[in-house]
Amino acid sequence: MMAHAPTDTPNIWAAAAAGLIAGLAASFVMDRFQAGVAALSSSDSDAEPATEKAADKVSQAVVGHEIPDDRKPLAGQAVHYALGAGLGIVYAVAAEYRPAVTAGYGTAFALANTALLDEAAVPAVGLGDAPWKTASSTHLYSVASHMVFGTVTEAVRRLLRGWMK
Repeated sequence: MMAHAPTDTPNIWAAAAAGLIAGLAASFVMDRFQAGVAALSSSDSDAEPATEKAADKVSQAVVGHEIPDDRKPLAGQAVHYALGAGLGIVYAVAAEYRPAVTAGYGTAFALANTALLDEAAVPAVGLGDAPWKTASSTHLYSVASHMVFGTVTEAVRRLLRGWMK
């Protein structure tokens, strides 16, 4: 019987599984980072997070009404984790085929997320202010949060893909 040599053929299912876990882990770490920043911040912003606004829009489209105020934080977290999981899957599958997407240990991915999500998509769909109407500190917070997300996604993806080979 002939043994099969290991190959570097991309494995989309293993990559997707690693990306799912990596995206969820990175979402958790990003959430903890943001909570830490909020605890240190002297800002008393009562602005509704974009994730809660997104959850409301989904609820209106699906069931025809907004989410009750007492459930909005949980619904916002569900949006945060679902988006993180989806981004993790897309990133890990892309990395399987084009390793260059992991440039900077996930920081290129982080910057792309910042630009595409917080700076473009969120304002475009009415979940936040236009970039030119947003404070510099908010932009820096966004970049820092996504850097945490991107580097943790890459670290967990690499760890899991190493175990899966």
